[in-house]
Amino acid sequence: MTVVAVVTGAASGIGRATAMALGERGLTVICADVDEERAAEAGIPYGVDVGDPAAMQRFATWVREEHGPPAVLVNNAGIGIGGSFFDHDLADWRRTIDVNLMGVVHGCLFFGPQMIERGRGHIVNVASAAAYTPSMLLPAYGATKAGVLMLSESLRAELSGTGVGVSAVCPGFIATGIYRAARYAGTDAAEATRRGELAERIARRWAPGPEAAANAIIRAIERDRPLVPVTAGAWGAYALSRISPAVMRKLARAGGADPYALAERFAGMFTHSRRPR
Repeated sequence: MTVVAVVTGAASGIGRATAMALGERGLTVICADVDEERAAEAGIPYGVDVGDPAAMQRFATWVREEHGPPAVLVNNAGIGIGGSFFDHDLADWRRTIDVNLMGVVHGCLFFGPQMIERGRGHIVNVASAAAYTPSMLLPAYGATKAGVLMLSESLRAELSGTGVGVSAVCPGFIATGIYRAARYAGTDAAEATRRGELAERIARRWAPGPEAAANAIIRAIERDRPLVPVTAGAWGAYALSRISPAVMRKLARAGGADPYALAERFAGMFTHSRRPR
């Protein structure tokens, strides 16, 4: 019998790695993304903007009619944006909410009833360590991911007893292309490029690849885990947020006016220290 999985944001990064991992386990994987051509490299492609409710409803109907109700739904699609609160304009907020939060709402709302009717399955909503880590650099991104986390907790309670589990996965710092693709509010094109390249360079040196997050997603499904931080940093931030929220607030202020300048100095110091003598 065919077992179907739906993964959004499946053209790259965590979504692609998750789609590949599910496919290796014998599932038929529907890979949804705005980049349908790249999504086809990981499974059966479907071009959709998760922030468009009508398009997502059509997508859910197509999956049901063509492949049957999914056993697994991974709401992964998201966009990155950084900068101070006052550098974010209303369009930044609207687009971030539409994709990062409402995209998850649309996935749960339109696929959830199919999974309940099926009588078993699992929904994984990809949040972020930013969901519980306050940062003056990530007001919109962090707010939407906090919304995803609370949505997941609430939906898990509602679906208890239906056979459908819900997990929130909080990856933390993972080496993907999101940093280069992100918008850096309040900067010109040159500075945005510099910041994206810096974040990507640090991620490549220090962070695990998207496969680490994909493996955590698989474990969340297999073990019906409610909340799964992925990296050591994500686990540490979660523990500290529970033990001492006051310390988390102080850390949020510790980066100064320009955390990227601090990160760049740190990265430069590390690079110099590794030069052969």
